[in-house]
Amino acid sequence: MPERRPLAPDQPWVEFAVTDADWDAAAPELLTSMYSQLVLIRAFEQYVLRLAAEGLVHGPAHSSIGQEGGAVGSVLALHAGDTVNGSHRGHHQFLAKALAHVEPKGIDPGADYSPEVRDVVLRTLAEICGLDRGWSHGRGGSMHLQWKQAGAIGTNAIVGGGVPLAAGSAWAHRRAGTDAVAVTYFGDGAINIGSTLETFNLAAAWRLPLCFFVENNHYAVSTTVEESTAEPRLSARGPGFGIRSYRVDGMNVLAVHLAMREAVAHMRAGGGPTLVEADVYRYYHQNGPFPGSAFRYRTRQEEDSWRARDPIDQLEGHLARRGILSPGQQRAAVARAKQLLADTGDLLLEPAPGGKPQERRIRPAEWPDPAFVDVGVRGDLSEFATARTVDRDSYGATAPVKFIDAVAGVMDRRMATDERVVVLGEDVHRLAGGTNGATRGLAERYPDRVLGTPISENAFAGLGGGLALDGRFRPVVEFMYADFLWVAADQIFNQIGKARHMFGGDDAVPFVLRAKVAMGTGYGSQHSMDPAGVFATAPGWRIVAPSTPFDYVGLMNAALRCADPVVVLEHVDLYTGTGDGPTEDWDYCLPVGRAAVRRAGSAATVLTYLAMTDRVLTAVDRTGIDAEVIDLRWLDRASIDWDTIGASVRKTNRVLIAEQGALGTSYGGWLADEIQRRYFDWLDAPVERVTGGVASPSISKVLERAAIADVDDVVRGLTTLTDGGNHG
Repeated sequence: MPERRPLAPDQPWVEFAVTDADWDAAAPELLTSMYSQLVLIRAFEQYVLRLAAEGLVHGPAHSSIGQEGGAVGSVLALHAGDTVNGSHRGHHQFLAKALAHVEPKGIDPGADYSPEVRDVVLRTLAEICGLDRGWSHGRGGSMHLQWKQAGAIGTNAIVGGGVPLAAGSAWAHRRAGTDAVAVTYFGDGAINIGSTLETFNLAAAWRLPLCFFVENNHYAVSTTVEESTAEPRLSARGPGFGIRSYRVDGMNVLAVHLAMREAVAHMRAGGGPTLVEADVYRYYHQNGPFPGSAFRYRTRQEEDSWRARDPIDQLEGHLARRGILSPGQQRAAVARAKQLLADTGDLLLEPAPGGKPQERRIRPAEWPDPAFVDVGVRGDLSEFATARTVDRDSYGATAPVKFIDAVAGVMDRRMATDERVVVLGEDVHRLAGGTNGATRGLAERYPDRVLGTPISENAFAGLGGGLALDGRFRPVVEFMYADFLWVAADQIFNQIGKARHMFGGDDAVPFVLRAKVAMGTGYGSQHSMDPAGVFATAPGWRIVAPSTPFDYVGLMNAALRCADPVVVLEHVDLYTGTGDGPTEDWDYCLPVGRAAVRRAGSAATVLTYLAMTDRVLTAVDRTGIDAEVIDLRWLDRASIDWDTIGASVRKTNRVLIAEQGALGTSYGGWLADEIQRRYFDWLDAPVERVTGGVASPSISKVLERAAIADVDDVVRGLTTLTDGGNHG
């Protein structure tokens, strides 16, 4: 018979409970601070539900009533420099952190509210109603609450979407030399999804000061946690990743607080991440003012049993027992909280003209200006005001440089001159500079800023996003292949790309993504994507596509200066090539939004980018057609060089867009449409397009070559466009 030896995880997993002795030992100031926050947050949530019932909240109103003990107990264990983020049900967490920020010594439940507290309540309610004086001018609403100055770095509508971002905040705290910690709040749904589990692993491997705070309220919308997982004690996930884990009664605010204090002490001492599972209950349905029993997925008896353990009621009992606050004082505190919400509502609302009695509407002056709709999708590029921008014609002497040496060389220069730059990705620290040598020498010179990650695109892309949102660092994240963007699509498109605009348009998101385009390498359908077309249709991103060593240096410098997220596309066909590049000066930026005319001509305009540029030039030489070839370099809508394109179209009256990638994700699709709208009166023929096929490239060399566009395809396109090429 084989022997069976029990195994135990390296980190403990404990259930944390308190007794009356713990309640008796708690400082009165702590208990009154807890009480003030609990009753104010409860009154706030009740008022939001009232507004939702009146139709005054546009969109969801995810109430946290019943769950306040987890937020208040945990936040009051934090310091001012600690950061938190949360999920779509995050009013209570946001308010707890914001209130602790403006009243660090606690709110006196017997006193009038300070102007600062009133302002927090007003701006939060305004944000939930979509109004201009909200934290994000109404763009975030109920699910996207952010006040970075208070350490509330953003709640999130994507289940688990904020978890990797919090890892970035935690890394930034540690790298900056502080003892601050980050806390990410999520629920029973997020704990089972990839981005969360990837972040568990990454945080544990790197010993990040990150607390995974799980509000286990036992339901998704109507699906129970027991239906969703074989282990409903969700804190069981932690020890398997090497994370110290706690399970605590979330209806008991003191138990949460004491468990959180222990978890925070562990993290501040360098012990790595923690997981705290708070067992709580959502009194109302997923969204709106009705209990779950109204939808018949739970019973009144179940709801009543949880309400009998209400966190406010429990705390009130101990406050009265210890003689800290009498029942009369407690009633007065609750009344003051409700009056504050009524007063706040009066600032934002007015009687509806011609409406029914008691019918209200938003005061018209409170709405944001419709002209604000697109402001802040990207920044205004003011960060380039002092930049030294040159192009090839004004740079001076160059020398032959291997493309891959330009990639590694400019990153070395930037890391030497800017300690904020951090490089992360799979294998970037090994193999003499990653799989292609793009980070050669960097790990040896900057070992604490070149981070080889686990295979976890969601986690490390999101961690980089968290670093960018933190503002103290400039992450450069490498995706080994562009196709892997789909693995991390939530972080790339929903989180990083939308963050600036979603949170009001003011905060920078200095994130650089290096994405390798590997068509022609034999790696097949899942390693051969050109993502330019996908990024061009996604809000927030800038796109650069260098085709020469000189351009790579200038475009990467521009990307690292830019306050917006920038994807730098790199084609593997270019890595081994040689072209003009810098000799000693690696500090210039190429101008944002300037294309390069690689060949002047009058018979047709050919627009192209990346490795297709040389193929186009070869095709033009083969046909003898006097075509003007424009290397776009900047591909996003906000940065594309319409001046150069327009001047060329008005001269040639014909346009060919040449790209290598597949038809379905074609960059040229939207570009052709835009050109025909802008320059219709100057076009003598429809815009012609050269792309790859419908199918993704295959492993077979023959089928791969058939799937991607090449010189012969450009020759055919040019010949068709110019009626046989009689324009030489």
